[in-house]
Amino acid sequence: MSDRSEGSGRDARAGTGGADHGGGQEPVAWSGPEGARAFAAVEAATDWLLGYPFVFRSLARWVGSGSVLVDYGCGPGKVADRAARQLGAKVLGVDTSPEMLALARGSGTAVAEYHLVTDGRAACLADGSADAVMCNHVLASLPTAEAVLAVFREIRRILRPGGPFVLLATDPACSGREYASLSIGDPGRAYGPGDELPVRLRRTDGSWQTMPNHAWPVDFYPALLARAGFADLVQHRPTVDEALGLPGLVDPDHAAGRTWSAERSAPPLVITTALAV
Repeated sequence: MSDRSEGSGRDARAGTGGADHGGGQEPVAWSGPEGARAFAAVEAATDWLLGYPFVFRSLARWVGSGSVLVDYGCGPGKVADRAARQLGAKVLGVDTSPEMLALARGSGTAVAEYHLVTDGRAACLADGSADAVMCNHVLASLPTAEAVLAVFREIRRILRPGGPFVLLATDPACSGREYASLSIGDPGRAYGPGDELPVRLRRTDGSWQTMPNHAWPVDFYPALLARAGFADLVQHRPTVDEALGLPGLVDPDHAAGRTWSAERSAPPLVITTALAV
């Protein structure tokens, strides 16, 4: 999951690749060429079951051919590229990491456009220029409520009035469980707003990466979104039964590849949707 330190859609979830959870390795950010390549190797199986398909489903109510969709904190561009193909929109990926953007632009299948965020601002995007914005796993990299609010305000700036903002995040209340491709927090720990918590992500080679993130409980978002200029907020926690029961939502081979036992018992992902006032 992704986009960090104020933008790089993936800084906060990474570390060096130990074979075990934690692996005895010092966590590292997704910054620099090595960090970008490490993030690109994250498997994200849980996200492709309970996260991104539901983000796309939410956006499909507003987005189609000719629409401009911004992926705020796009990282290496995999989700932006899929969104462009699936929704038919013009997708603009923005990120604070030049290395992440280089990976995104270098993809042989890239159909989205990618731009750099500097000093917390996507200067390439005019006020009200986006029809919709998605932001996936970015907030966990932000250490303070003020930093989260600043991201919400920048997203509100680039959204047209009435445009949807769709936010995907992991619920820190689900700490201590090992999911198919991630594990957050330590067993028995409760995490308050802004608390540091470890996040472990499974790589495509089966090893795990560890990175300190920050806990932002999902009930923390509504007040900040209202301050940033959003209304009509709705939160949805997708379930495995829902993912498997909606025809065409999830790749059938992906769905059949695991038992998803932890995802069934405590779904960890929450999608927050709000409209720009």
